[in-house]
Amino acid sequence: MLERLTHLEENIVSLKELQSKISLDNIKNNKFDEWALRYGIFESIQIIIDISCHIAAKYNLGTSKSYVECIEKLQKFDYISKTLSKSLISAIGLRNMLIHEYVRIDLEQLYSFLDFIDDFSAFGIAIKELV
Repeated sequence: MLERLTHLEENIVSLKELQSKISLDNIKNNKFDEWALRYGIFESIQIIIDISCHIAAKYNLGTSKSYVECIEKLQKFDYISKTLSKSLISAIGLRNMLIHEYVRIDLEQLYSFLDFIDDFSAFGIAIKELV
């Protein structure tokens, strides 16, 4: 799991770099930039899910029936804050839309999600010693 956490940290750096170099107009007009954003966010969220479910199982926090429940268990047992939990649960919703394409993704909303990258960092800091 430490390798997954390192990968998340690398993704955060790349997403922040993407945010500083590419505008919303780039995302709207360049499919490769859009794909980079989509995949970077998706992969980061998936890593958070994997680590969360691993920690929930490792520390016997109870059986989780969904990815959201893994995050909720970390919050319930004070591994992460309630505010961070809400943000990560929201990210899982975005991940589900990205992977299953329930609806067409609003590129403005997707781009604005870069403002929440610090929550990914906060997650890494909160659980670093647990993995």
